[in-house]
Amino acid sequence: MVFSQFTRFLGAARDRLEHAGIACVYLDGTTRNRKRVIEEFKTGAAPVFLISLKAGGFGLNLTEADYCILLDPWWNPAAEAQAVDRAHRIGQTRNVMVYRLVARNTIEEKVMALQARKAELFAGVMDGGEFASAGLTAADIRELLS
Repeated sequence: MVFSQFTRFLGAARDRLEHAGIACVYLDGTTRNRKRVIEEFKTGAAPVFLISLKAGGFGLNLTEADYCILLDPWWNPAAEAQAVDRAHRIGQTRNVMVYRLVARNTIEEKVMALQARKAELFAGVMDGGEFASAGLTAADIRELLS
């Protein structure tokens, strides 16, 4: 499974895979025959499943997957976790390897740092720490864009 929040990025990945002769299926919010696409992946007819983060975050049980690649991080780690969880379902018998592609000195690296800060905040609240807003602040956005 390969996830991205950007459908154009997924489209470019699909073009590269097809050019290399690697069968793949694609799912985003505009996919018409969702059931057929899912079945092609589940049966192994297409070993790569390209999925938009929003379209694939809910309602899929893909225990046939043993690799999950996140092409770009999303500021909300829960959305990524839901996507990865498509492979971590009851019935999964294999280890699932999860890869996050993050280049140095990019906005993606800053998003990962933001996710880490949010995880610390959440852990502090859940461990009885003081409550603070978990929303994005102006300073968070400035840090992403600087």
